[in-house]
Amino acid sequence: MDCGNLSAVDPLHLPPQMAVFRCLCQTAAQCLHDFGAQLGGRLFGVCDNQKVIHIAGTNGKGSVSRYIYSVMQEAGYRTGLYTSPFLENFNERIELDGRCISDSDLAVYTDKVLAAAQAMVNDGDQSPTEFEVITAIALVYFKEKDCDFAILEVGLGGTGDSTNVCRSPLVTVITSISMDHMDRLGDTIEEIAAEKAGIIKDGCPVVTSAKNPKALEVIRRRAAEKNCRIFEVKDMPLEAKQESLQGSVFDAVILGEDLCNVKISMAGKHQIENAAAAMTALKVLEKDGHIHFTQQELYDGLAGARQIGRLEVMHAKREDHGGSYCAAGYAEASEETVTIIDGAHNPGGAKALADAVTAMYPEARILMVIGILADKDVDGILSHFFRMTGDFIATEPDSPRKLRAADLAAKIQSLGGQCRIVPAIEDAWRMACALAEDYDMVIYAGSLYMIGKVRTLFNRGETDAQV
Repeated sequence: MDCGNLSAVDPLHLPPQMAVFRCLCQTAAQCLHDFGAQLGGRLFGVCDNQKVIHIAGTNGKGSVSRYIYSVMQEAGYRTGLYTSPFLENFNERIELDGRCISDSDLAVYTDKVLAAAQAMVNDGDQSPTEFEVITAIALVYFKEKDCDFAILEVGLGGTGDSTNVCRSPLVTVITSISMDHMDRLGDTIEEIAAEKAGIIKDGCPVVTSAKNPKALEVIRRRAAEKNCRIFEVKDMPLEAKQESLQGSVFDAVILGEDLCNVKISMAGKHQIENAAAAMTALKVLEKDGHIHFTQQELYDGLAGARQIGRLEVMHAKREDHGGSYCAAGYAEASEETVTIIDGAHNPGGAKALADAVTAMYPEARILMVIGILADKDVDGILSHFFRMTGDFIATEPDSPRKLRAADLAAKIQSLGGQCRIVPAIEDAWRMACALAEDYDMVIYAGSLYMIGKVRTLFNRGETDAQV
C-alpha cells in the first residue's frame, strides 16, 4: 500500500468523507510508534490542557464510559465521549453533549487531521494507523468545541493504544480483565492486564472493577510504581434489590458514602459493578476538586445512561412493559417472545450475558442466533452460550475475520447442540423472526459486527420474516 498517496482509497465500510483512512492503515505490529510526538504534535498538542477520563478493560469499559458521560452531562458539564467500535453509524464513535458528531463536522475535522497526516508522510515519518487518525479527529473536535471533559475509551489494550497519547488523565478506570485479543495483547491474563494497565500515569488515581487475582496484582503493582491511589470496586458493598431486563435497583457504599435505591437502566448484575466503578470514578473526581454534582444529578445520570447493543431489548413480553413493546416499525414478533441483542464476543462477555439471562429467565425456551469471528475463543464463548440453550442459528459477521457458519454449526453439533446454518445475517434474522413464537426468548450475540446489522434490521422494520 502506498501510504504516501492519499488518493489511493479503499472505502470498505467507512463514510465517503472518511474513505481516505484506508490508505493510512498499517498492520497491528506497526501501531506502536509515538503517535503523540508525530501526528499529535502536528495538531497543536491536541491533548494539552484537555481534562481526560481514560477507561480500559476487556469488558464493561463502554458501559462505564456511558455512566460517567451521562452523569457529567446531567451535572451541566460540556462532555465529549470517544468510543469504539460503532454498531450502525460511524458517527456513534464521537459524541458531544449527547449528540453524535455531525457529517459536516466529521468532514471538517477529517480534513484537518488528514492534512497533518499527509505532512507526516511527506516529511518521511511513518504513516499513522486508521485508529490513530480517528482518535486525532475526536481529540481535535473536543478541543475546538471547548469541552470541559473528554472521556476516552481504549480501543485495544492500553499501552500501545492511540488514546494513550493522553499524558495526564484526571482518573483512570480499568474494568474487568479476561482473555481476548491474545494475538496482540498476550497469551496470559498477566500479559493482558499489563497492556491494560499501561494507561496508568504518574500520580493519577486508578479505579478498577477487575476481579481476577492475577490481573489485580498486575494493576496494583503498576499503580504502586506510578505512585497512584487505587480504588477496587470488589471491596465496595453492593446489594442488588431488583433486577430485570429494564435494569436494576441497588444499594452501594462508595468511598464511605451510603447510596440507596440507585437505579440503572442497563440489565445484568455486571452492570451494577460497572455503575459502581463509574460512581467511584465520579466521587474521586469530586473529592479531588475537578467536578461537583448533586446526589440527584448522580441518580438521574445513572438512570438515564443506556448502551446500545448490551442486553438491549428489541422486543419484550407484555408483562415486561405493560403492553407489547418492540423496536420502531417491528410488529411481527410474538407478544410472548423476548428478543434481545448483546455484543458478547469473548468468554467474559458471554459469561455476563449467560449469568444475566439464567438469573432472570431460568426456565426460558431460548433460540440463539450467533456469529463469531474466527480469531476469538469460540469454545470459551460457546461454553457460556450452552448454559442458556442448545438451540442455535449459525450466521456470519460482516467481517473478513468471520468464522464460517458451517464451521460454527459443526462445532455446536459436536457439543450436542442443534444448529441451523444461515450464513447471511438478514436471512438468519428472518428465520428467527419466523420461529420466534415457538420460544420465550430470542438472543442475538457473538459479535458486534453481527448485532449492529441485526439492530439496523429491527429499526428499519423489515418484517417480511419469510424463511
